[in-house]
Amino acid sequence: MAAAAGTPGTPRVLRAMNDRAALDLLLEHGPLSRARIGRLTGLSKPTASQLLARLEAAGLVLAGGTTEGRPGPGAQLFRVNPAAGYAAGLDVTRARVLAAVADITGRTVGRYELPTPHRRTGVPVVRQVTEALDGAVRAAGLTRDDVRRLVVGTPGAFDPNTGRLRYAAHLPGWHSPGLLEELSGALPMPVEYENDVNLVALAEQRLGAARGHGDFVLLWNQEGLGAALVLGGRLHRGWTGGAGEVGFLPVPGTPLVRGVARTNSGGFQELAGSQAVPKLARELGVTPVPGGGPLEAAAALLARAAGAEDEPHRLLLRAYATRLATGLASLVSVLDPELVVLSGTSLTAGGEALRDLVREELGELAASRPRLVLGSVTGDPVLRGALESALATTRDEVFDTSR
Repeated sequence: MAAAAGTPGTPRVLRAMNDRAALDLLLEHGPLSRARIGRLTGLSKPTASQLLARLEAAGLVLAGGTTEGRPGPGAQLFRVNPAAGYAAGLDVTRARVLAAVADITGRTVGRYELPTPHRRTGVPVVRQVTEALDGAVRAAGLTRDDVRRLVVGTPGAFDPNTGRLRYAAHLPGWHSPGLLEELSGALPMPVEYENDVNLVALAEQRLGAARGHGDFVLLWNQEGLGAALVLGGRLHRGWTGGAGEVGFLPVPGTPLVRGVARTNSGGFQELAGSQAVPKLARELGVTPVPGGGPLEAAAALLARAAGAEDEPHRLLLRAYATRLATGLASLVSVLDPELVVLSGTSLTAGGEALRDLVREELGELAASRPRLVLGSVTGDPVLRGALESALATTRDEVFDTSR
């Protein structure tokens, strides 16, 4: 009896696998000739020709341009059709909602920033989300219906058991019961929610310093101190979604913070968060940088300290590195990762000078010696991670030619 359509090993499934392999190669390498696709996939020229004809008829690839630099006529080039699908991402903070739309190739085609100081007037979260998304969609020249998936990045995490946002008491309006159902009802596309630091780790894993690494820790210091844990190539979120909420971690060097859920802070946040840097600078006789909030002040101080040679600035950088290593030592001792990525404005501002000091201190405080690197995804990495997450699922749907 013939195998049913879609059964592994049948011609339809094998064709779909070859189609997906070719599409992934075009995403990775850009426009390729028929011969080049054949060589990279191991397919014969006739089979590669049939594959490209099939993908072109399905609207997944476009023919355009020819190879150059060789004798004789150039070969026809093929590329992924950018309009085959669109995905969107949102990065939510207290001060603004940042939205972007990307085409199937990953290129950002629309972007919009919605300031949210008007949250005090009681503007509902659903309205904030839809307004930000619509702004990005309009900037891309699209409509909501063109977007196949939306991923929303927030501080904290939505508890998969209750659907309520946890670990982010500072985010007004996002804790109401039934919020996820309201958002789902207001938008035509599937919506997913992810912790902001987890999305930064996803961006670094796909595009940045953690490419090729299946086990790593990302330490993030922006408005808050947090971590993302990637084990066996997958994000570890924990039972309530709170894995990596290291700001609440009790650490030596600061008094125990009790009732952390109420105060939305903890020992490691008090010891090494951005707000601790200006205070540490004053204690060491370093003149704070005027203007800006705690994050801007911390970044300016650490950037200045990384390039300074005077004793107070060297002491500041060393003292802050010790504070960071104090919390990191607990993570490294338990997880034994192959890589630690330092990311967020307050960490990258210190550059390699801060990274080297953290590595030196960590070598004294933890038994294992992971490699420490600076994050390399710059320019709104939370938003980039949200887009990468949305695109991964969108490509799985759009590129599936077995149906």
